[in-house]
Amino acid sequence: MALERTLAGGGTTVLCQVLSGTGGVGKTQLAAHYARCQWQQGAVDLMAWVTASNRESIVNTYSWLGADVAAADPREPEHSAARFLAWAETTDHRWLIVLDDLADPADLRGLWPPANPCGKVLITTRRRDAALRSRSRVRIDVGLFTPDEATSYLSAQLAALGREDDPTQIAGLAADLGHLPLALAQAAAYLVDLDLDCTAYRARVADRSRKLADLVPDDSSLPDDHPAALQATWSLSVEQADRLRPRGLARPILHLASMLDANGIPLAVLTSPPALKYLTDHRPVGMYGPSGAVSAEDALSALRCLDRLSLTDHTTDGPHHRVRVHGLIQRATRETLPPSIQDSVVVSCAQALIAVWPMAEDDPELAQMLRANTEALVSQNGTALWLSGCHPVLLRAGKSLGLTGLASAARSYFQDLYDTACERLGRDHRDALAIRHDLIAWQSEAGELTRAKAGCTELLADRIRVLGPEHPDTLATRGDLASLQGRAGDPAGAIEASTRVLEDSLRILGPDHSQTLTARLNVAHWSGVAGNPAEAVTACEQLLADASGLLGSDHIKTRAVRLHLAIWRGEAGDPVGAASDFEHLLADQLRLAGADHPQTLTARHDLARWRGKAGYPEAAVSDFERLLIDQLRVLGPDHPDTLTTRHDLASWRGQCGDAHSAAHELERLLADRLRVLGPDHPDTLTTRANLAYWRGKSGDPAGAVVATSELLADRLRLLGPDHPDTLTTRHNLAQWRAETGDAAGAVAAESHLLADRLRVLGPEHPHTLSARHQLAHWTGRLGDPASAATALRQLLADQLRVLGPQHPETRATQDSLAFWSTETEHQHPT
Repeated sequence: MALERTLAGGGTTVLCQVLSGTGGVGKTQLAAHYARCQWQQGAVDLMAWVTASNRESIVNTYSWLGADVAAADPREPEHSAARFLAWAETTDHRWLIVLDDLADPADLRGLWPPANPCGKVLITTRRRDAALRSRSRVRIDVGLFTPDEATSYLSAQLAALGREDDPTQIAGLAADLGHLPLALAQAAAYLVDLDLDCTAYRARVADRSRKLADLVPDDSSLPDDHPAALQATWSLSVEQADRLRPRGLARPILHLASMLDANGIPLAVLTSPPALKYLTDHRPVGMYGPSGAVSAEDALSALRCLDRLSLTDHTTDGPHHRVRVHGLIQRATRETLPPSIQDSVVVSCAQALIAVWPMAEDDPELAQMLRANTEALVSQNGTALWLSGCHPVLLRAGKSLGLTGLASAARSYFQDLYDTACERLGRDHRDALAIRHDLIAWQSEAGELTRAKAGCTELLADRIRVLGPEHPDTLATRGDLASLQGRAGDPAGAIEASTRVLEDSLRILGPDHSQTLTARLNVAHWSGVAGNPAEAVTACEQLLADASGLLGSDHIKTRAVRLHLAIWRGEAGDPVGAASDFEHLLADQLRLAGADHPQTLTARHDLARWRGKAGYPEAAVSDFERLLIDQLRVLGPDHPDTLTTRHDLASWRGQCGDAHSAAHELERLLADRLRVLGPDHPDTLTTRANLAYWRGKSGDPAGAVVATSELLADRLRLLGPDHPDTLTTRHNLAQWRAETGDAAGAVAAESHLLADRLRVLGPEHPHTLSARHQLAHWTGRLGDPASAATALRQLLADQLRVLGPQHPETRATQDSLAFWSTETEHQHPT
């Protein structure tokens, strides 16, 4: 072991070894084993075991040793102790001094065993002070068992007591007890004494109504010569830490740490203003002067005290400093708190988490730590988080879960939270309504549009009944319902509903209210989706001017308007302008939020997309390749944004002429989207559509027909016949049937599709115009170039009026018209 290796290599240079670790890791047992072996092997002539719990005990033991080896008078302890140390410094006899359970390094001032090549010193302590390290002292940190060591130890302990058990349950119990040697030893004795198996004992450990004292043997039957049960093992350490400067703060800060995640509490949580307020309110009376507010520096010092006593571990590796506490130390601490104080601790911890939780989550590691700490808080005493309604930390944790890309997990989280809110607060409580709002949002993100729309309709009725028709929350729900209506395939209805919300927001909230600005943006967005991108551009330009004046150019809502303006500028036929807008937006995102912020990554994605649409597909591929590397690092491989970048990278590689590569990458992506999002998610369906397209382009139009037909069946089932995505799938199917030689079938299919697009989208929607273009093309392919040219002339007139002469679709029609006009002349030469 490390102790034997260190001592063996010490010789004349390393004379003192310090075994340091929290109570219960077996430091005394290790020291006793080593000392016993040294004596049995004849390696020492004198061995002294000194109980070092205080200076008096050390002096008294040294005094008796002085009487034995130096004829000193034990009635003069200080003098006799000095005689012993002088003997130890000069003797040729080999000696080993074990100072067990050193409580305070200051107790050894003037009593350190001397440096002598013939002597060795072994100290056990819970302290980690700098004084325990020097050129002649080596500190060996004694930690927990590894999982394998813990399982082997517990198995051996049970076997020694004549018991066997299921290896899986033994390993589970070892994990339940945090691989702490003392806890494992006491558990083995306890379950033998009470004739329990590991399964039954694990149930008792999990039962929060039982105290730790109920789970260990009586003090008279502690195994392995352990001197005390679990609680007593740490109580002295807490008392000692509380006496260190700043006095009286170690215990209350341990209260906070006992409610949070044992595996890592962000240091910022325990030094936040809510945590400092708790420390100020719960410090012992008289420990401070009149200005007794606890500072962040005081809290840090208190944590260092706990670390010095091995009650916590303060780690500084990685970007986030964190504090770790063994789970059993946490439990022992919680059991000292009356219920009323526990509630106060839980609420203070919740406030502390909220205080450090960034609204814009650009640090996935920190977000995961905060969610884990919230989960731990709920598991310890979740009831306290509902005493005054639903505590905001519960909502924040759910939102954070969704922002990681786990929309389905966030939906399940909010469903459970809503069930709890109904039970504790009632269905009509304002917080319960707010939780329903978040539940609907994550149902939508998870692809459950029909369910979300139905839920939003019910929520609106309840908010009107409970809050009234003009409450801001009611208006927000109306806006959400309008958006769901548009996403479900009715952009015209979304425009109408969003416009009514805007009118009421202007009347009730005023033109400068944040919700009014959002309502204006929604109207602009759905105007663009409904086929009026130029109208959306105009509306966004006006909104941008107002938002910049009200909020400033750097406000997040202002930047959201800029993003929509850039998108609709591109959709209106100016991809170069869109790319330029996104270049400027990206520069501001980098300045304001940094390179790894999710919104910065989104801006890079949009810039790459519009560079490709502006005629630079190779640049788009290069941008997407670099973006994917960063998203894999920042967001992870399964985040929806990462998957979307893989999708677009594959498509642009196809646009660059590598259809086989595009199909291969989309096939791999489809497997991941099925695993992460499920078969019915809109993004999964989009990947299937594009995979079919690039399979066709790579030389397999028949395979494209089969894949598109299957996709159409699913979109009809999930979205209905009039959803724009369903209509687009019908368009693609007609195209691939034509590519397989069924031009007549393609013309018939496009004719029916055109009629439906006219009915659903209107005559001026870009998709309707696209259907007219495609129908004219296949009419020409059937051998009627004159009819194709006539249809294209009529289409060109409408596109010039609706889209303008510079729009890519208008130019494509001009090229087609020129081709079919030439074909007509060849067919009927003058």
